[in-house]
Amino acid sequence: MVNAVKDVQMDEEVSHAYEAWMGKQRKDSKGERRRRLLSHSYYAEKMFIKNVWWPAFGQFIGLQAEYEVRDFKDGWRYLDFAITAAGFKLCIEIDGFGTHWRDLNRTQFSDHLMRQNHLVIDGWLILRFSYDDIVEKPRICQQILQQIMGRLGVVKTTSFENLTPSEQVIMRLAVSHPNPITPQYATAQLGLHRTTVTKHLQSLVSKGLLIPSRADVKRICSYRINRALLPNLLD
Repeated sequence: MVNAVKDVQMDEEVSHAYEAWMGKQRKDSKGERRRRLLSHSYYAEKMFIKNVWWPAFGQFIGLQAEYEVRDFKDGWRYLDFAITAAGFKLCIEIDGFGTHWRDLNRTQFSDHLMRQNHLVIDGWLILRFSYDDIVEKPRICQQILQQIMGRLGVVKTTSFENLTPSEQVIMRLAVSHPNPITPQYATAQLGLHRTTVTKHLQSLVSKGLLIPSRADVKRICSYRINRALLPNLLD
């Protein structure tokens, strides 16, 4: 893991989806993992999201940050990213060529290797990316992730097939409508109760597919398509 004070500038759409994804994980976590997520500002990990994960998949479904696992010394360790679904466990680690490695003594270096061995014994698949590659060769990193996700049978990109019927209708309304859609408009088109429509809209926001038209107000009056996903949504 690489730690840095400076932040990564993301496009508005990606940033909004990232914050929604991170917010849900913080809400569902506790203890040390929650503490790590609350202070999650690791430059390399956010660069991985911006340069590699998001361009490759356009969604966060299934991806978990600071994933907590029991290690071989009966303590806890935290994986940079993990995906656990459909009978497999995938660990994704981001490594920087810097003091994190240079300052390890021989015992710490051996311990690090043994920890990874035990992850493999416990059934984890492990991918490691260097910070240099996610910055300078992001497309290669994307292709490696897409290849392993394809072999594991994981959906590669966001599609309407992954949504409920009502969510699919709302998304098609949003794609075809020239302006942001409102709860009133979606309610009239679907013939559903306003509360039900609002629930679906909020679900689509949490999945990063819709974005509130204005982020500076408490009451959301309209929603627009996350344009970072538009090519995938129109496939």
